[in-house]
Amino acid sequence: MTSLTATQGQTGSGGQPLVLLLLKLRTFIALIAVFAFFSMAAPNFLSAANFVIMSKHVALNAFLAIGMTFVIITGGIDLSVGSIVGLCGMVAGWLILNGIDLGIGYSLYFNLFEIILITLAVGVLVGAINGLLITRLNVAPFIATLGTLYVARGLALLSSDGATFPNLVGKEDYGSTGFYLIGTGSILGIPISIWLLIAVGCAAAYIASRTPLGRHIYAVGGNEKAAALSGVKVNRVKMFVYMFSGFCAAIVGLVISSQLVASHPATGETFELNAIAAAVLGGTSMSGGRGRIGGTIVGAFVIGVLSDGLVMMGVSSFWQTVIKGLVIIAAVVVDQAQQRLQARVALQQQAAAR
Repeated sequence: MTSLTATQGQTGSGGQPLVLLLLKLRTFIALIAVFAFFSMAAPNFLSAANFVIMSKHVALNAFLAIGMTFVIITGGIDLSVGSIVGLCGMVAGWLILNGIDLGIGYSLYFNLFEIILITLAVGVLVGAINGLLITRLNVAPFIATLGTLYVARGLALLSSDGATFPNLVGKEDYGSTGFYLIGTGSILGIPISIWLLIAVGCAAAYIASRTPLGRHIYAVGGNEKAAALSGVKVNRVKMFVYMFSGFCAAIVGLVISSQLVASHPATGETFELNAIAAAVLGGTSMSGGRGRIGGTIVGAFVIGVLSDGLVMMGVSSFWQTVIKGLVIIAAVVVDQAQQRLQARVALQQQAAAR
């Protein structure tokens, strides 16, 4: 706050730094606003049971938004995350129920740990395919991930002819029981999905702020050509962010299938919209080069509180989609306003320094 006050005095901006501060804190302000509104407007919003349910919903969106943040920082977009969620859920369901048919009258079954690893690997693989399309074949991120969105969803539907894999309780003989604990279990009274979110969020924040890879991610998004000239392996960085996004989507597929003890190929439809909304609302610039994991998680809370609050108020799902779209538009508009104001303040500081 001291530095902002000093900036105002140096530039003579007449309160612009205060406006800039409010713009930077917009995600927290939005969270407080929606929380306060639904606390008054929605019955039982403040109940402990609703907080548990809401925290699980927030975790699902936050996983996807964390991966999406890295992608958007590099100047890309990943529209395939929702379909990866559905595909990975079906992979887990298939492995638990059917194993892998070896074609010689035997099937290969896996224990729970192996099933989790294979499912995560599938998510990473789809992310790697996105990365290869973008880096090697020079396909635009929007088109590449739109294509894998359809491919992944189609594979999910083909795996069961559009049906659900039910009763994923596993088989004791193969060590595949306990799958339900991923989505419904808790440690120290906190859902396991929240512990997973804490782990992934901390790892992502550490990568972004404390490692050379994190600096390279921001450099690619800020100016890809300049980053390449300075020695940054641009293609490797892009491969990583799309693979990490696929990894986060695979976690969501596992958690949802675990919560339902069933897998459905349509799981994850439109999830990419929530992920993009949370990232942008959290301060990630759609033009690349700027974003924070902490802001994204707060943005995921805003989207989660908004979604659950609207459901509790009985608002139509159609209107919910409209509102989420408006939130994305508003977040981008505010982000552009913040960038313009920052540039104006910087120019005033330079003029005052002369």
